[in-house]
Amino acid sequence: MSDLWIFGYGSLLWNPGFPVAETRVAVLRDWRRSFCMSSIHHRGTVEAPGLVLALDHAPGAVCHGIAFRVEADRSSATLAYLRDRELVSSAYLETRQQVEFAQGGLQEDVLTYVIDPDHDQYCTLALEDQAQIIARASGGRGPNDEYLMNTASHLHQLGLPDPDLDWLVARVRQIKGI
Repeated sequence: MSDLWIFGYGSLLWNPGFPVAETRVAVLRDWRRSFCMSSIHHRGTVEAPGLVLALDHAPGAVCHGIAFRVEADRSSATLAYLRDRELVSSAYLETRQQVEFAQGGLQEDVLTYVIDPDHDQYCTLALEDQAQIIARASGGRGPNDEYLMNTASHLHQLGLPDPDLDWLVARVRQIKGI
């Protein structure tokens, strides 16, 4: 097995959970980062779903994130870990995409989890509706707003701010009075 490349755009940015040999800022074209997945496991419950980020197909869109390289001898274990973590409800599809590295060059065959738009957890909500849900939801991995704050903070640390996430951070803080 060869080295495994993985594209991170959400919680993988701050909690990959696997051994990383190298990271590179990368761009994925024709996909956008969006709170378009209802979360009934990690950041919400069946009774009170939260929202988590997913890659939603959008021709012409650009998503900035991190490409993680995992050495070949750890690829199988990493793939098993990611499948257990990301495919818990089958709302994500496991795909292979091409990414562009910020410093130049392309990487083919990058493991990338994207939303299945036909899955019942797929949703399209206005930012205000997203903020209301994120401010209140909590699940097995903690409060939904913690997920938002960690992701937005790490994107800023990488020099990759996301205007929608920044708006959501400000609005969720306002709703929660923090």
